[in-house]
Amino acid sequence: MKPKVAFICVHNSCRSQMAEALGKKFATDIFESYSAGTETKEQINQDAVKVLKTMYKVDMNKEYRPKLLKDIPKVDIVIKMGCNVICPFLPCKYTEDWGLEDPTGKSHEEFIKSAKIIEEKIKDLRERIKNNEIDLIE
Repeated sequence: MKPKVAFICVHNSCRSQMAEALGKKFATDIFESYSAGTETKEQINQDAVKVLKTMYKVDMNKEYRPKLLKDIPKVDIVIKMGCNVICPFLPCKYTEDWGLEDPTGKSHEEFIKSAKIIEEKIKDLRERIKNNEIDLIE
């Protein structure tokens, strides 16, 4: 069974959604991707949607929606996006904080930069899981 990875932040409307989408694009062979938050917005940040559609041909409006922590299955790995407040808590076997700055309200270039950082981190996480560098034994 593949480990389940949850990308979490408070609103589940931008960074965590991008991470879920890019996890599904680049790492489905190694792990299952989910995203969630403690609160939700009505929709995914439309600047994030545009960037992922342009750069990766992923239509987040069609495939994704903001979700609460209770809406996703039990996970093995939790990746905190970098909340700059108290990040949500979700039980798991392994946690890390990516400390990503929220691009919401910033330029298009900041969204592109965020997407590229998330892509890089997804690919790194994929390799670390593949190479058993993350201890998932309880």
